[in-house]
Amino acid sequence: MKIVVVGSLNMDLVVRLPQIPRPGETLLGGVFKTFPGGKGANQAVAAARLGAEVALIGCVGDDSFGQSLRATLACENIDTNHVLVRPGGATGVALIQVDAKGQNSIAVASGANFSLTSGDVEKAMQAIGDFDVLVMPLETPLETIYTAAQIASQKRIRVLLNPAPAQVLETNLLELVDVLLPNEHEVALMTDIPLQSATDTRRAAEKLLLMGAKNLLVTLGNQGARLFDGKTHQETFIPAYPVQAVDTTAAGDCFVGALAVGLSEGKTLLAAAEFASAAAALSVTRAGAQPSLPDRNQVRQFISERNKTP
Repeated sequence: MKIVVVGSLNMDLVVRLPQIPRPGETLLGGVFKTFPGGKGANQAVAAARLGAEVALIGCVGDDSFGQSLRATLACENIDTNHVLVRPGGATGVALIQVDAKGQNSIAVASGANFSLTSGDVEKAMQAIGDFDVLVMPLETPLETIYTAAQIASQKRIRVLLNPAPAQVLETNLLELVDVLLPNEHEVALMTDIPLQSATDTRRAAEKLLLMGAKNLLVTLGNQGARLFDGKTHQETFIPAYPVQAVDTTAAGDCFVGALAVGLSEGKTLLAAAEFASAAAALSVTRAGAQPSLPDRNQVRQFISERNKTP
């Protein structure tokens, strides 16, 4: 099973605080740490730790952050031959605040991530050759996302699109997507339908399916996820595992990476989503983005222990 991720690499600068400051407010006493991150890199690491062969296509600057991120990915046995280094460029940085309940607020300076071109993607995908699943968040230029989706679609490779950060997408891109993976905030922004009830979620899902996405999987944090089949329009609820959250920063990325692994192994979309739900639940019990991502044995043990719970 081989997975290709087209996406971002960031260094996460994280401050833990009792609460996230309001506009104009300054709070003291936070603990500061740096963690490797970026949605593309996070999703690649999530898939690699769960047993997949992974190649990442992206860009970093020729600075210490870029060197560190590439080295970290190599230690995860991820193919970094297509993580390009931009001379004079700055590596992406995410400024993250995490409160006592594990909720976060994130500001991103994209840096070299937005220097990735369609030509870079075409060259990299040609060199990589055959693979099973393409995974993409939206932290690189939209033209690179479309190019990668076109190439994968022509080869009948499954395309997973995580529309984060959210933006309105054209039908010609959505028609290439096998599984669209937004959270509730992203669905609301993409459809202009506030999600205040399950009925709202279904209305928004129907709108996205009509725009071309073959399947829609809406993640709802500790409220689980909802899977919408594009052919039958059947809705399936996937419950979340109850856990004590420490840091939710990479939970969505963990879900995406785990889903890709499940699909590459031949699981049904529902079974892959259930596996991804367990992996994501385990990830929020740990601090940091990539440090929180579990391996296969840890997920298996987590599922086994929860299934034994009366």
